[in-house]
Order: sequence, then structure tokens, then C-alpha cells
Amino acid sequence: MHQETNENMKTQATTPAGRRASAAFPRLTVVLTFLMENWSVGKAPPYSPMTSPPKAGEIDRAGILWANYGGRSGIARLMRIAERHGVSGTVCVNARSAELFPETVRHIVKSGFELGGHNYAQDEVLSGLNEADERALIQKSLRILQEVSSVRPTGWLSSTIATTERTADLLTQEGLLWHGDYNDIDQPQQVATPSGRIVAIPHSDYADNRVLRGAPDDWYHCYKDMFDYLYRQESGSLINITMHGNFGGRPLMSAQLDKLLTYMLAHDEVWVPRHDELAHWVNEHGIAETPFIQRFAA
Repeated sequence: MHQETNENMKTQATTPAGRRASAAFPRLTVVLTFLMENWSVGKAPPYSPMTSPPKAGEIDRAGILWANYGGRSGIARLMRIAERHGVSGTVCVNARSAELFPETVRHIVKSGFELGGHNYAQDEVLSGLNEADERALIQKSLRILQEVSSVRPTGWLSSTIATTERTADLLTQEGLLWHGDYNDIDQPQQVATPSGRIVAIPHSDYADNRVLRGAPDDWYHCYKDMFDYLYRQESGSLINITMHGNFGGRPLMSAQLDKLLTYMLAHDEVWVPRHDELAHWVNEHGIAETPFIQRFAA
């Protein structure tokens, strides 16, 4: 079994926006999750803005090139927008993307963004694998990302958030700090596995590709309305803004992120940590689950 402790990993320094001394949740926590994804050789995303699919048996070259945009331009644009607003985020990267676009992956680390694991290829999911194959895929993905970037990821978001009942434990065995596949919680929290604790980070309910063939500003208004509601009514909440480099990194969508960050960061008590910074804070203060009915009990 391969295992490294967090202390033995080369990690990145905490960013100014990511530091938090208080043990209490801020009024709102906002995390940025950018996804850099590529599919297996000869395979394209199952979704795209193209309306004319290739004939049966043909390689979808247009779809493959569309996916490549994230590594070529999209991820760097999303990061640049965040940097202009004085915040950072986490970029979850398929290891195959790191092989195809190594300079982009090194740029992620050099720019102070966190590098997260995200399977090998986007279409090679964990669900349905046996334990040995699941462990091997996780280890392969982490190894390639470390070889390319010189930094071993401390967190993981599974492709399509498709997991098994073992995934959290296998990630804990690898010494990882956080796991981002949770869509049944509102707040980050420690969760127990047979091999120890790992920090669960809620997944986004409304990623950018929800408006793939719609109006980009629908995405903006959805997040703005959610922010306004939570800011007024549910202090201590978290918003996970998730964007794909191959779609959200294009100007028509990234302009919406720029507008959204301008709006959100004009408010007080909004904390924007990377996933690893959030997870370290959760561990430092022993944050466990607080059921919704207890959070707002009269």
C-alpha cells in the first residue's frame, strides 16, 4: 500500500485570501473549482455545443479539439480572472490532461492555485471498478500529476463524481487531505473512514455546462440569487463555483465569472480559500457535521 503523510508532501503556501484564524464559519465561504479534463485517446466529451454528431464509427475530432481548449487557454483565463480579484482556487486535473498540457499544469502551481486529482481520463470513472483497479487508477493519477508539477495533490475530485463505497478510504490511505465528491452536505466537515479522517467538501449543484446551449447569464443570475439568499438567510453556508476549462474558460462564460466575483467580493465576511486551505481549517478546528435543523434551531 502506498501512503504519504501530508507532512511529507511538497505543498503550496497559504494564500492571503485563504487564511482564517476564527474557528467559526464566516458569513459565506466561496470556493472556486476549475476542471481541466480530457478523454481517452480517440474519445470526445459526451456533450458539446455542436449540433451535428459524427457518423457512427467516426472519431469526433471537433469534440476532441473542443475539450482541448481548457488546457490551451480556458484554465489560464479562469485563473487570471480570479487573480485579478485577489483570490485563488483549486484546479482539478485529469492526469491525461497533464500529459497533454504539462506547461499549463506547471503554471497552475506556479500561480499559487491548488492542484487536485481528477482521475486519469475523464471517461475512466471509479464506479464499477474492483478495489485493486480503483486503487491503481488513483495512484496512477496522483503519480503523473506529481511527476509533471513536482507537487503531489492533497485532494481529489472524481470524474463525474462517480465513486465507490471505498473511495474515501482509499484516498485517506494515500494521505490525501480532502475529497470533493459529496453532494449530500451543505458545509465542509471531517468524515471518518477505516483508515482515518478526510475532509468532505460539498460539490457544486450547478456547474457551467448546465447552460451549455442556453444563455450564459442564466448561470450568473443563478449564483447571484443563491448568494443573496444565503448571505441574508443562512450564515455559515458554502458556495462551490465549478467551471470547466473547455467551456467555462471561454470568454462568453468566463465573463460571467468576472461579473460574479465582482459582485460577491463587494460584500463583507466572504471567505475565498482554496480547497486545501479550507480543509486545513476544518481539521484545525475539528469541524464535524452540524445538521441543518441544528444550525438554525430557534
